[in-house]
Amino acid sequence: MKAAIVGASGAVGQEFLRVLEERNFPIDELLLFGSSRSVGTKYRFRGKDIEVRLLQHNDDFKGVDYAFVSAGASVSREFADTITKHGTVMIDNSSDFRMDNDVPLVVPECNAEDALVRPRSIIANPNCTTIMMVVVLKPIEKLSHITNIHVASYQSASGAGAQAMAELQQQYRQIVNGEEVTVDKFAYQLAYNVIPQIDVFTDNDYTKEEMKMFNETRKILHSDVRCSATCVRISSLRSHSEAVWLSTEKPLEVAQVRRALEEASGVTLQDDPSTQTYPMPLFTGGKDDIYVGRIRKDIASDNGITLWLSGDQIRKGAALNAVQIAEYLISKSE
Repeated sequence: MKAAIVGASGAVGQEFLRVLEERNFPIDELLLFGSSRSVGTKYRFRGKDIEVRLLQHNDDFKGVDYAFVSAGASVSREFADTITKHGTVMIDNSSDFRMDNDVPLVVPECNAEDALVRPRSIIANPNCTTIMMVVVLKPIEKLSHITNIHVASYQSASGAGAQAMAELQQQYRQIVNGEEVTVDKFAYQLAYNVIPQIDVFTDNDYTKEEMKMFNETRKILHSDVRCSATCVRISSLRSHSEAVWLSTEKPLEVAQVRRALEEASGVTLQDDPSTQTYPMPLFTGGKDDIYVGRIRKDIASDNGITLWLSGDQIRKGAALNAVQIAEYLISKSE
């Protein structure tokens, strides 16, 4: 089996390399593609150095079974036909195809079977904040239909890429040294700050990131649920967190929700107020599961449950989810 990573030098591309190796993904050959800036760079995989090739409109993807693409929406849009024309399954991490009716939007714990119908040979990887939330919502949805969601996300610098992580670290050093602070990747200084905007504002004054959570959640869960989000950039380096308030058609007991989450794939329950045990980015970075805690009845809603979750958005929110999609497809072809 042959696989490719497009955008190999980025934060998600590097995570693809780690995830594929850690999970012993069944490939005989791995190709790496990137822009002219990264061509010739070599990355280690399974004891061998692999050189990054220039992504071009040619036949380089002939014979490639799966292409993991994380190079931005414009690149995905331009090269989709080139990548898929010989039958390669393109698992795309950009936002470009997510809401297309003929492209499945997949989180394996929620709707893996949607990946089996892919007329354009493209499968979309959802937005990181959506992935993390729906992994937790799906077991609750099985107990009682979720009618609406309010969520506040607390998104780390890594959600904006490797350069954003470097800028945050640089800002802290500059502040400590009394230097002028570099601001490039964000609208404002992120160090010692929170920024209540991720992506651009839309006509309804929600940001694109917030509308992704509304639209993608409905598509993944095949649901009419309504999700109102406020997405906030915070000055942690890696892992996102979310405070979630949800309402269900019938009231649920906390014990029911706990039990469902304990039994759910991809979820780790970390919830003991008596010992101040709850998920935090400090501990969830580098982990595969989404960690959940602070589960309680919503005192402002008769049918409400509120909870807190945290997870590594570069892993489950991007690279790991895409690899799990490919693993599911492989299991169905055996």
